[in-house]
Amino acid sequence: MNKAKHLNRRNFMKTSGAAGLGVTFLSSAVPVFGKNAPSNQLNVAVMGVHSRGKALLNEILKLDGMHLSHICDVDQQVLDKTLQGIEESGLQKKQPKGASDFRKVLEDDDVDALVIAAPDHWHAPAALMALQAGKHVYVEKPCGHNPREGELLVEAQKRYGKVVQMGNQQRSAPKSIEIIQQIRDGIIGRPYYAKAWYANGRGSIGEGKSAPVPEHLDYELWQGPAPRKPYQDNLIHYNWHWFWNWGTGEALNNGTHEIDVCRWALGVDYPIRVGSQGGRYHYDDDWEFYDTQIVNYDFDNETTITWEGRSCNPNPVKGRGRGSAIYGTEGSVILDRNGYEVYDMKNNLMKEGKAGDKAASMDTRGGDSMTGTHIANFRDGVVDGATLNSPIEEGHKSVLLCHLANISQEMGRTLMIDPSSGRIKDDKEAIKMWSREYEPGWEPESDTLGMGNE
Repeated sequence: MNKAKHLNRRNFMKTSGAAGLGVTFLSSAVPVFGKNAPSNQLNVAVMGVHSRGKALLNEILKLDGMHLSHICDVDQQVLDKTLQGIEESGLQKKQPKGASDFRKVLEDDDVDALVIAAPDHWHAPAALMALQAGKHVYVEKPCGHNPREGELLVEAQKRYGKVVQMGNQQRSAPKSIEIIQQIRDGIIGRPYYAKAWYANGRGSIGEGKSAPVPEHLDYELWQGPAPRKPYQDNLIHYNWHWFWNWGTGEALNNGTHEIDVCRWALGVDYPIRVGSQGGRYHYDDDWEFYDTQIVNYDFDNETTITWEGRSCNPNPVKGRGRGSAIYGTEGSVILDRNGYEVYDMKNNLMKEGKAGDKAASMDTRGGDSMTGTHIANFRDGVVDGATLNSPIEEGHKSVLLCHLANISQEMGRTLMIDPSSGRIKDDKEAIKMWSREYEPGWEPESDTLGMGNE
């Protein structure tokens, strides 16, 4: 069956009506290729290669068993420059193909997986298209522009049986895995409070001016499922993060990572309460989210997580621009991408573990050894059925916490949450933010699973 007909705009989120789509239902636990297959090389396409995508493809080029078959970007200049860089690197004998429209790449039966590093508003739509086309997916955090898209991804993974890993790479960091296991084993007694933070010195994005769309940019495809907005000169390639139409703010841009670590350490899923305070305090510009945000999550097992986000003041917490602190009845753990420290109740350092390679922490690309390890885990999940370190159902839980923070902030009140599903309770106005408006022709179909809070 020609898969191309499943890639049109109308069908991009049609995940519940799989009957008749001609998709093979596979279990992600069953090796798709296997060590004894004629070829266990995984052919991968990367979507979005300007920043984070470039870091991802650099790691893919270094990994055995993976072949970069395509790179996709709506900016022809970025595409050409990246192709040239790959050729000059000599890391791959056969050059990848370039494409401006990733949907054409999904029509290629030789492509096994799509790696998604496009802007946030494209994460879930692209992942759903890839799953419908029979591809495995590695999708960067936050995996969805809104809570409903995360739910749709989880449902789609179950329906199509493909491997879907989210790019919260600290889940694959050896020292993080080591200390989380020790927390489970009681090294600090019963952990009950976790604090996450992110402190950076971002500058103002100013006030954008309307401008002609650059000839090398396919702005129509860049917007994709998002309602159309005029092009302005302070939007692409990075500042889209701070606009609701395309981005998700600092809580999901960076808070996702450390909030995920805290949830992992405490062994919790969905909260019972979420409250957020803060605002856009540092500059008066086009930034629509918050540069200062304090979020509190309470869980039904008497545990709490707090996230402190400061986008425009880099004063560190515990000497770190980003990190997590886990507090227990018999001690504390300080944890970041470079390792951990364990303290007793008298604040004596009892133990520490340092990562072999210092990980990037505050740059916008996030290139580090954890990224390569995380992608290798995705590869092993596809080829050999290995357990994923961050399957989409786990990634979605952490991302949802961050979405709930932004919804609470916009509502100006604490949200009550159903701990069995993560859904908002008894707040019709807040529930309206569970999904989003889409560009006509890109909406979820009426026969999908519904909007989640009806």
